[in-house]
Amino acid sequence: MPVTKEHREFHAIAMSGDGWQLPEGYKPGGGVDEKILSGSLDPERQQGSRTRLLRFQPGVFTTKPFVHDYWEEVFLLEGDLTVGNDEEGNGGEAFVAPTYACRPPGVYHGPFKSEGGCLLLEIHYYDPA
Repeated sequence: MPVTKEHREFHAIAMSGDGWQLPEGYKPGGGVDEKILSGSLDPERQQGSRTRLLRFQPGVFTTKPFVHDYWEEVFLLEGDLTVGNDEEGNGGEAFVAPTYACRPPGVYHGPFKSEGGCLLLEIHYYDPA
């Protein structure tokens, strides 16, 4: 499998402004955005690897669990994240930074909410064939 990330030395990351976009699976204007730091995924060929930042604005919550066909490692860098809330944003298990999760393909996870907002570092990748 070809490497999907380029060599990049330390460089500044703009935490506001350009480069933030709506992540797949989230609703527009919902208060969640992503910034791809490196790499990409090719779901059609089930190949690739990417590293991204994902941030939730304060009070944001999702209503449905997520599932995908790639590995996901998540590090909660800042703030709070609740996992397993209901469709009204109630309940679930709350976590604060620093915390970490590693999920294999096919694992349902979420929904998620953040009372005060949060910043996550995520690494997604397919197992080499």
